[in-house]
This record gives sequence, structure tokens and C-alpha cells, in this order.
Amino acid sequence: MTALVILLMSVLQMWMAMRVGNRRRSSGVKAPAMTGDPDLERAIRVHANTVEQLAMFLPALLICAGFMGDLVAAAIGLVWVIGRIWYAIGYQQAANKREWGFLVTFLALAAALLVGGYGVVMALLG
Repeated sequence: MTALVILLMSVLQMWMAMRVGNRRRSSGVKAPAMTGDPDLERAIRVHANTVEQLAMFLPALLICAGFMGDLVAAAIGLVWVIGRIWYAIGYQQAANKREWGFLVTFLALAAALLVGGYGVVMALLG
């Protein structure tokens, strides 16, 4: 199940990258420029922030899966994916509409860190 959720994360990244490309084409802003169209700038931030979040979340999720089980990690991972979608939809509308999606993402990260950390500590204690 965790593998399926990780696959969803990859599909999500691809979707966000495609949104940046589509927005870049429709706005006429050529690479490597990053500014000039507010919708493009928001699409870039959504994608970049998700890459930044993924760099923290994926190791925590894998540790959680290894020590606490596949279903626990998959559930936490699915919450993260839902949060990222909510974040992307909100942020694309307006920057101030990203907060709830970000909060869900943050809570999933915190859960993966806490649950995975608990598993590591329990394994170390024997």
C-alpha cells in the first residue's frame, strides 16, 4: 500500500510539473524566466513547495513503513497526498487559500515523523 501511495506522489509531481509547463506556454513566459505572470508564479511555487515537502516527507514515510507497518504509513501518506492536492488547488486560486492544504500536509509530516520516530526508538530499546 505504501508503494501505491508513493506512486501517487510521483503522479502528483508530474501533474504539477505539467501545470507549470501549460501555464508557461499560455502566458508566453519563456524559460528560464520565473516571473511575469501571477498564475505561472503560483504554479511554480506549488510545484517547488511540493518538491521541498517531499524531500522531508518521503524519508519519514519510509521509516514509518519500516518500523510501524505498511498500512499505517500508507494512511499517513494518503493524507499527505490529499493535503498537497488541496494546497495546489487553493494556491492556484490565490496565495492566501493555500493554508488548509498546507496544514494537512504539515500534520501528515508530523505524524510520519512521530510514528516513525517512535518505531525507531522502540527498535533501539529492544
